[in-house]
Amino acid sequence: MIVADIQNATEDEKLRYLTRMRELLSVRMEEVKPRRYKHSLGVARTAAHLAEVYGVDSFLAEAAGLVHDWDKVLDDSELLARAAQYRIRLAGSPTYSTPLLHGLVAAVELPHIFPELPEEVWQAIARHTVAAVDMTPLDMVVFIADAIEPMRQGDYADELRALVGKISLESLFFKCFSQGLSFVISTGRYLYPTAITIYNAYATKGFA
Repeated sequence: MIVADIQNATEDEKLRYLTRMRELLSVRMEEVKPRRYKHSLGVARTAAHLAEVYGVDSFLAEAAGLVHDWDKVLDDSELLARAAQYRIRLAGSPTYSTPLLHGLVAAVELPHIFPELPEEVWQAIARHTVAAVDMTPLDMVVFIADAIEPMRQGDYADELRALVGKISLESLFFKCFSQGLSFVISTGRYLYPTAITIYNAYATKGFA
């Protein structure tokens, strides 16, 4: 199904488009990464819900959620090779940044598969791993959905879920980002160089 102007499509056309996306995702991921596939479906549903709560386009949120982990099927060496091929600029070490590359690589590849979707979807996918100082509402919705979809277990996820609709989207994003930052530091993992800059940008805006 080709819809030239997807944002002005009918609700039925949008539903059919999302069905096509799920079918392609299933072919790519369901057998080789079944848990990741279920996670992607959960992120899509959660992103759509967050979008409705916070007044963001729920179709774009669900679409981004569906394919945010599109390139999680690739191993580290392939992600590094593609990042180099696409000349993706990284703030830190490519080797230590491999857990973050799937979003950045997918944001380059997916527009060729789903050309009807706007650039803002690809930006949200690129930023769901690294975030940015100027996150859009759609960026934040996808980032948060990745952290709180139903398969995510733990007190941190429960706490964030309980805040949906009770605090602003920006505050919810900052809490989500801060928890991720704390986890990276407490477990002695590599901290992507832009993380502190992003944290300070939102902390100084009063979203703590």
